[in-house]
Amino acid sequence: MKVEVAERRELSDATVLRLPLYLEAVAALAARGVSSVSSEELAASAHVSSAMLRKDLSQIGSLGVRGVGYDTAVLSDQLVSVLGRDEVRPVVIVGMGRLGQALASHGGFDGDGFEVVGLFDHDPQVVGGSVLGLVVQDVTDLTDAVSRHGSRVIGVVATPASAAQQVADLLVAADVRAILNFAPTTLQVPSTTDVRAVDLSSELRLLAHRSRTSPASALGGAPA
Repeated sequence: MKVEVAERRELSDATVLRLPLYLEAVAALAARGVSSVSSEELAASAHVSSAMLRKDLSQIGSLGVRGVGYDTAVLSDQLVSVLGRDEVRPVVIVGMGRLGQALASHGGFDGDGFEVVGLFDHDPQVVGGSVLGLVVQDVTDLTDAVSRHGSRVIGVVATPASAAQQVADLLVAADVRAILNFAPTTLQVPSTTDVRAVDLSSELRLLAHRSRTSPASALGGAPA
């Protein structure tokens, strides 16, 4: 059952990242035959505060009933709809080095609303090979291949920094409006294209710094 979400609001990135935690928790409860759950119980399952959970869910139009809680089936459908898991988004990965191959082999895409539909590289020794049944295509074919799927495609850039902007230009030319960038460089794209950067080196430096200054917080614990 597809649920129409009342008064869809602009959600913060932090809220969007927490919604899958709520979906996993409420789906597990619904699968066990639990028909309703309190905000306290659901928050404990998702490892967040009940106040934060209620605030997040109120933003997607889901209001619990005092003394009853949330209907697990309805809430599950709402979360699926908001997260876009009621439709499959195609993903293309450009750059079939170790990182690109690892991303292409990542099983987490299955059942999560995403499907890897294309792999690309420029290395003749890589092009023509396959990863999990998908043939690696030449990057020169990227625009034509991506255009078949329209603007719903999410492009993943896993190339060296020197090639990342050229790849981004090809994705933009193919009307790709969402790019996940693993290359250690800033991409210049039109305002209509959304780019999320994943800088592994910066994240490692941050963790290293936090572990020196506050070992407990780096491990997810609280200071004594």
